[in-house]
Amino acid sequence: MDLIDDPDPGLNQREFRVSEISGAIKRIIEGEFSHVRIKGEIGRVSFPRSGHVYLDLKDERAVLSGVIWKGVAAQLGIGLEEGLEVVATGRITTFAGQSKYQLVIEDLKPAGIGALMAMLEKRKAMLAAEGLFDPARKKPIPFLPEVIGVVTSPSGAVIRDILHRLRDRFPRKLLIWPVAVQGDKCALEVARAIEDFNALTSGGRIPRPDVLIVARGGGSLEDLWGFNEESVARAVAASSIPLISAVGHETDTTLIDFVSDLRAPTPTAAAELVVPVRHELAATLNEYDARMARALSTTLERRRQRVQDISRAMPRPEALFAYENQKLDHLNESLPKALITRIQKSQIRLSEVAAILRPSMVQSKYQSARDQFDHLWSCLPKTLRRSFVHHVADIVKLSRRFVPDLMIRKIRESQDAFGQTSKLLTRAAVLDVSQRYEQLIALERLRETLGYKATLNRGYAVVRSEGDVITTVKDAKSTDTMEIEFRDGRFYFSGKPRPRFKNKGGDYSDQGSLF
Repeated sequence: MDLIDDPDPGLNQREFRVSEISGAIKRIIEGEFSHVRIKGEIGRVSFPRSGHVYLDLKDERAVLSGVIWKGVAAQLGIGLEEGLEVVATGRITTFAGQSKYQLVIEDLKPAGIGALMAMLEKRKAMLAAEGLFDPARKKPIPFLPEVIGVVTSPSGAVIRDILHRLRDRFPRKLLIWPVAVQGDKCALEVARAIEDFNALTSGGRIPRPDVLIVARGGGSLEDLWGFNEESVARAVAASSIPLISAVGHETDTTLIDFVSDLRAPTPTAAAELVVPVRHELAATLNEYDARMARALSTTLERRRQRVQDISRAMPRPEALFAYENQKLDHLNESLPKALITRIQKSQIRLSEVAAILRPSMVQSKYQSARDQFDHLWSCLPKTLRRSFVHHVADIVKLSRRFVPDLMIRKIRESQDAFGQTSKLLTRAAVLDVSQRYEQLIALERLRETLGYKATLNRGYAVVRSEGDVITTVKDAKSTDTMEIEFRDGRFYFSGKPRPRFKNKGGDYSDQGSLF
């Protein structure tokens, strides 16, 4: 039988399973592109609950899917934001489940300074929109904190500069929280240090700082990038302890500078801002003390001068009571005379009344009136007797009310009252005489104290000549007669020679005689 050409040669080719061809493609791609570095712009970014990160790298012509496994994503030092230009390092592989290839990213970094600056500006605008840069939320820095917390590297020159400056200006207690100040761990450790400082309680075993300083020396934008991370900025914004940022040199700017309560151009400047200079503070206090003393002295002097000016316009205290004292003295002198005069008038009036109200005179008057009544009674007609009977009864009632003993008792009471008044006047007069006598005694004592007699009792003598007192040796030499008065008598000198007088040189001269 003749061989005939197969009209369909493809029927003799090997058949592959889907998984076999997918595996072959995977081996080819992974063998050809074991490790690659790809530059591109981050497009879509997805963060599922598994912790992995899925993203797209793109340029103007193509899109490459990428995946970052959970362990690698936790160690990335930058935030994944859409539009960021990056350089990704990893392996090209395939994903058979969706018939696509992808990049398994092992490292991811921004593609140059421009990309970092673009991401920084975008992050800065976002935080500013949230109000984290608002000056109203910034807390005042305490004037002289007791405890200062420093977040920095313990091995760098920064901490030595801060310690040296604090020691020179005003030594304070310092708590250092060591952190990495660059690299992948920088942002995480700095944010955690700020949070842990705020978690300390006042009065605990570790004192809670009154102010925090986050410090680092200068460096490139990549070196300082940890202080541009969002986690650090939010930790600073949430700090209840006032915080000073001192990251980099004066020309370096990071996000922490905008969120912090105060920015220092250098770590050394941060130490200068947090404490004053001790000797300058002491000088200022001394100046304030001197100014206060001068102000107090000036105020007291003005008040004293004001009191003196007012006192000149006021009358003297004795002048205020002079008239009243004089009036009181006048009344004091007039009172005994007025009392005596009043008593005399009362006595005269009492005598007159007593003379008029004698019982015999009253009895005589009564008898006369009785006789007159009997006479009228006999003369009146019988028709009028009844009326007279009533009048007689009235007269009898009135006569019964008149009792001579009552009048006598009243006179005696008046006499007793007069006697009491006389005793009071006598006692007042005796008291006045006694007071004036005591005043006279006091004046006499004062006269004796001020007089020269008291001086004689202390051993001194008075020298006179013809009635004039001699007080100098010259006057004594020029007179012929002298009289010396001692405590118990007088000596008289007359003629030449006279008593000796001791001159300034201690010599004696002019012997005299005593008679």
